Amino acid sequence: MLLNLTYFLLSPPSIYPCRTHSPLPQEVVVMAWSPKRDLIALANRAGEVLLHRLANFQRVWSLPPNENTGKEVTALAWRPDGKILAFGLSDTKRIILCDVEKPESLHSFSVNLSITYMHWMEVTAESSILTSFYNAEDEANLILPKLPYLKNIHIFYIFSEEKSDEIMKLLGDVRLNALVLGGSSGFIEIYAYGMFKIATVTGVAGSCRGLCLSSDLKSLSVITEIQDSPDSEAEITYFQLDTSLLSSYLPEVTRMARKFTHISTLLQYINLSLTCMCEAWEEILMQMDSRLTKFVQEKNTTTSVQDEFMQLLLWGKASLELQALLMNQLTVKGLKKLGQSIESSYSSIQKLVISHLQSGSEALLYYLSELKGMALWKQKYESLGLDASGIEEATTAVGSFILKNFNNLAIVAWEMSEDHVLPELNKMTQKDITFVADFLTEHFNEAPELYNRKGKYFNVERVGQYLKDEDEDLVSPPNTEGNQWFHFLKNSTHVKESPLLFPYYPDKSLHFVKRQMEEVIDHCLQKPADVIGKAVHQAFCVSLYKTSQSEDSSPQLFKLPFLWNDKTSNIHYVLFTILESSISKIHILRRHTDTSRSIGNGIVAVEFGNFLNNTINESSDSRCYSCLDAHFYDDETVTVVLKESVEQEGKERILAQLPLSSVYTNEDQEVEFIWDSTKSLAEQSDEIATRTVFLDNQWRVLENMKAQYVAVNGIRKVSCVLSSNLRHVRVFEMDVEDDGEVEEEEEEETTQIAAGEPEELNHSVDNQDNVFSLVKGKD
Repeated sequence: MLLNLTYFLLSPPSIYPCRTHSPLPQEVVVMAWSPKRDLIALANRAGEVLLHRLANFQRVWSLPPNENTGKEVTALAWRPDGKILAFGLSDTKRIILCDVEKPESLHSFSVNLSITYMHWMEVTAESSILTSFYNAEDEANLILPKLPYLKNIHIFYIFSEEKSDEIMKLLGDVRLNALVLGGSSGFIEIYAYGMFKIATVTGVAGSCRGLCLSSDLKSLSVITEIQDSPDSEAEITYFQLDTSLLSSYLPEVTRMARKFTHISTLLQYINLSLTCMCEAWEEILMQMDSRLTKFVQEKNTTTSVQDEFMQLLLWGKASLELQALLMNQLTVKGLKKLGQSIESSYSSIQKLVISHLQSGSEALLYYLSELKGMALWKQKYESLGLDASGIEEATTAVGSFILKNFNNLAIVAWEMSEDHVLPELNKMTQKDITFVADFLTEHFNEAPELYNRKGKYFNVERVGQYLKDEDEDLVSPPNTEGNQWFHFLKNSTHVKESPLLFPYYPDKSLHFVKRQMEEVIDHCLQKPADVIGKAVHQAFCVSLYKTSQSEDSSPQLFKLPFLWNDKTSNIHYVLFTILESSISKIHILRRHTDTSRSIGNGIVAVEFGNFLNNTINESSDSRCYSCLDAHFYDDETVTVVLKESVEQEGKERILAQLPLSSVYTNEDQEVEFIWDSTKSLAEQSDEIATRTVFLDNQWRVLENMKAQYVAVNGIRKVSCVLSSNLRHVRVFEMDVEDDGEVEEEEEEETTQIAAGEPEELNHSVDNQDNVFSLVKGKD
């Protein structure tokens, strides 16, 4: 049975000043307003991410695509505090966290499937335990020293000297927030603080078109597009998932997530430290290796390279080939410069090992020890998948990494920095000559198998082998002969097998041990995500409608349905349209976040009457407008873009505000909708209660623009309308009458218009300070 109720909205007039009308060089594929600032982020088809300011639509910065991040941006999401912007890339399957101040990556991670939608929410639930945790000072700041800053890493400036609180800035506020990712093939993951994965959700079919995690963590709403074959119609389906485990263990989840997020940040710090070390090493040895290799390949004598240099050392005689190498390629000036570079580089590597790698590794051990203590409290953390044995394995891996740092690389770098740059030959002592002779014997023996393996005939130094990301054994492993500790372990079977000793890998590179450590820690972090994900179960599912392949090829992120979470009443709203007799009604589906409750659940359809005309012919069909796009402006208002059902040349599109109070008036008189799970809602549309609404003053005609999509921000009271060709935008200020200063400006502008000055709707960016459009019932 169809219930049709008609309402006329007689609210106070709303004024929508148009800030700008700007053409864009590339088609926009997604846009999102900052929740805290007058900023809007755009991503275009070229893979560029842009940040614009509300005033004059001024560009703040742009981040061009590159091979490291990717070129196909498919989703944007702001952290609730507005300081971090996340975007997903489908070609590289990566998520990038970018600082709002500069177009530079703060953190990135990979996912298994392409991302199609992202939602970043903040938990609003309160408790005494959470309050004490929020207010408590992090003990790590009192115990652990501040990590040394990293120089010459311009693309990762979060650890620079100017950013002394870099880790806390990346972590943000201690209050829990979660980045929810949705992708193809039912892929859904939840990341605490945008970094630590706390849930891998399964049991959802189709490609994600929208998702929303409730602020109380009780429910996750998901809209997917299910298509059995390329030729079949796609089915748009709504799922409501029960995530009550996260809500029940919110204090524990917050503490665990905070520790794991610290660990993720420290792993990034260690990776950047290793990057600095590799750059210092590669810069000084590339030319030397190439010149010596060329010398070996071109020399005509049967004498080995070792004998050539030994003759020069002992007798001062050199072959013609060696003379050419020394005089023409290396030269005296070049050798001195090379010596200074080698000494400086080895000193830098030694400092990075002792201060940076050591500090980061010790901080890792601290947080892992805290996590182990939490895991032993099984009553609190066992249900979340926190495993003490897995954390113990991670602790052992970090210990092995620390041993590799100090015992091998730091000692070798110290030796090389002390003795590699030799005095002039006439000032050399017998000890110096012996050292050089041993060096030539060890490193300049020609070995064809070494050329086949490394691409060169010899290895001129020992530090670089520790920095190569290879699984093979070291070319020159450390000499442990005469080491009393190694001798003791070798002869003590019980001590050697003790779990108190960290494993030691003398024949492996530092990168190999680091990679092994990361794998163990990743496995440790993965278990809670699997356990929590399995606890998430489906509470409600309904097919909304089917869509044909003949639809326009606009980006999916601009298409309805749209999800919204009312934090005050704990209600999920779903906005979608169903085409009926050339009229696209907007349907509003409500679901309470507490899946055990049925109060507040329901569905209603809204259609818009002919509110542009001063008189209404009651005998004519009052359903005159179709809804093109709809987004929640705030918890009480929906912003819609409308067009006339029979679109003709000269008919303009409309931007309007729809108060929910008009839709849900006299709810007690509603006819209850009986769900038929065997049918989609489109097939049951005649049974859905319909409200016909005539907007009186809360609308504006969008002249000279074929508007199609809208992005809104009720906190900043702005909306951005995008044209159907995805290349023109207009920014509007909403509800400006609340600002007293703006009201005075409005009165002045009204006086000017009344005096006969023509109103201009489209202005250049240079004249935006003088732009003003007054709307009272008609444009």
